[in-house]
Amino acid sequence: MYKRLLFFAIIALAFSSSDDWAEYLGGADRNHYSTLTQINPTNLDQVKVAWEYSLPDSGQMQVNPLIIKGILYGVSASVQAFALDAGSGREIWRFGDPVKNWSSTSRGVSYWTNGIEKRILYTAGPNLWALNAETGKPISSFGDQGKIDLHLGLPAIAANKFIISNTPGTIYRNLIIMPVRLSEGADAAPGDIRAFDVITGKLVWTFHTIPYPGEKGYTTWPKDAYKNTHTGAANNWAGMAVDNEKGILFVPTGSAGYDFYGGNRKGSNLYSNCLLALDAKTGKRIWHFQTTHHDLWDRDLPAPPNLITVTHRGKKISAVAQISKQGFVFLFDRESGKPLFPIVEKKVSASTLKGEKAWLTQPFPTLPKPYARLSSEIGLNDISPYAENREELLSTLALVNRAWHAAPSEKGNLILPGYDGGGEWGGAAADPQGILYVNSNEMGWIQTMVPAALVHNPAAKAYQSNCISCHGTDKKGNPLSGYPSLVDISSRKSRTYIQQIINNGKGMMPGFSHLSSSEKENILAYILNEIPKEVVSSKTKGYQPPYQMTGYNKFLDSKGLPAITPPWGTLNAIDLNTGKYLWKIPFGDEPALAQKGITGTGAENYGGPLITASGLLVIGAAKDGKLRFYESKTGKLLRAIQLPAAAFATPSTYLVNGKQFIVIACGGTKLGTPKGNKYIAFSL
Repeated sequence: MYKRLLFFAIIALAFSSSDDWAEYLGGADRNHYSTLTQINPTNLDQVKVAWEYSLPDSGQMQVNPLIIKGILYGVSASVQAFALDAGSGREIWRFGDPVKNWSSTSRGVSYWTNGIEKRILYTAGPNLWALNAETGKPISSFGDQGKIDLHLGLPAIAANKFIISNTPGTIYRNLIIMPVRLSEGADAAPGDIRAFDVITGKLVWTFHTIPYPGEKGYTTWPKDAYKNTHTGAANNWAGMAVDNEKGILFVPTGSAGYDFYGGNRKGSNLYSNCLLALDAKTGKRIWHFQTTHHDLWDRDLPAPPNLITVTHRGKKISAVAQISKQGFVFLFDRESGKPLFPIVEKKVSASTLKGEKAWLTQPFPTLPKPYARLSSEIGLNDISPYAENREELLSTLALVNRAWHAAPSEKGNLILPGYDGGGEWGGAAADPQGILYVNSNEMGWIQTMVPAALVHNPAAKAYQSNCISCHGTDKKGNPLSGYPSLVDISSRKSRTYIQQIINNGKGMMPGFSHLSSSEKENILAYILNEIPKEVVSSKTKGYQPPYQMTGYNKFLDSKGLPAITPPWGTLNAIDLNTGKYLWKIPFGDEPALAQKGITGTGAENYGGPLITASGLLVIGAAKDGKLRFYESKTGKLLRAIQLPAAAFATPSTYLVNGKQFIVIACGGTKLGTPKGNKYIAFSL
């Protein structure tokens, strides 16, 4: 019976239609590419809204929807899965609890079929659900009445630690391999890569990203790091790609926790910040490449790699291209892991923080050149004449360390590309000719470290240990960076509401389920300026880094605009056959300046491009909330359509009843943009 199901799964894969958008980002290669040509550069003036689907909840939606046999599968802002008639937008079913499952964002669902049965797999909170694709009902034979807890298969030290998944799992035959988002602090769970049986929900294999004794990479960490409660993460959160023919799974991983201080994890820290090539059937390592050694800058690999074919030295080569937050493209032979362009180890500075030991070299690809500027390459914004603090900004720029990969310090560093890239989770698109299309952020951030104070007030200690990085020492946060102020929050939100967020998280904020009830009460007391109900020891349980970052602070002027010279977002076409750029343009407009007639600045952007065989590049992503159509060969802007809310998501395209559609989720919210609740489909 089991072999029969596997046979049908392979047959179903072989007969997937080019009219569909059947996998996350368009296919197992994650290339965002479609062979459809009905919508093309000659008829864009005829493109109009075909249908809209409005959800009862609004908020950020990062979803790249799937379309299979005329049915669209997506996820709402409150993480409810749904199915629509892809030709009309009519709802067929919706699953999920909008109250319990609002603690994360989602980038979509996975689809599996054996040719007879059809399943949708998606996550809400810590649970992976298997739903009947036709009815939306849980499949009771999968796990526990249709779901498994993503803690399954992790060691005991991960019990009760924060875990969700923002990105759809990767399907390989009868397996689903799951990305997971974990805490980025010293309390992070280990980021083991795990494959589950798509039929039963049982764990099939595990790859340890923090190696166990006897495993390759074990000596790149302190002894027994794998079982320390304060050494975790090195997880895949951005998703994976799989070569179904060769049976190779490509897994990009993120940093180890704590993100910004690693004195407790001396060494290069394999397999954090790596592109891993694993045997998809067994999880055995084939090869790896580490893109950041001993990460102290949150340089997670932010998107799935692209599986492409290039011509290199006169030979066709199956290659894998990995974008990065640093603005690099790392290009490898898919089977051997050999770089196709030289990658050199470039010297960087030592750490000045007590107990820290920064790695003294970092990988630097010689080709392609970075698609984002480095921190040493910029000056002060000269097109925002109404900024009132120019002298202050000049002083900051002169004082901070601007060296490439400068180790975190109390003096402060300019991080460019910033914590959000360069490249981000929207990922790059690629066409069959080996051209890579990537949108990039160009936002500077200031990283400053401070000694962890010996705080005697237990409420202040709990806040400092868990909240300071995002909300700051003064609780003012940085709303322009997406981190809200907590000052006087009691006048805006109820105590119960705040308590629920501390427990469960919200949006990109993790919940603090790993903390004791007294520690959570102390955080609540500090936020609300209350006297702690329970006075506990000032010695917080477990390891606490001796230094903490003061916050995720963008380098902005007094008007909230980027303080560095534009462009603040770019769109790039890179020929990976040669490593040369075909074109590079500013992408998006800063809305505040566009209103004053200043355009071409580029803007922050989240979400990726869509490429079609008709020569179109279609992308939302930018802060200004437009859907743009470009000529993919030249980068020429052909048309821009204003959306009802910014679309921080990657569009999908498909054919139903002979008509091509392009659909995108418009949830807004991020970067201070208005909320939205619509999926919008366009056609001729």
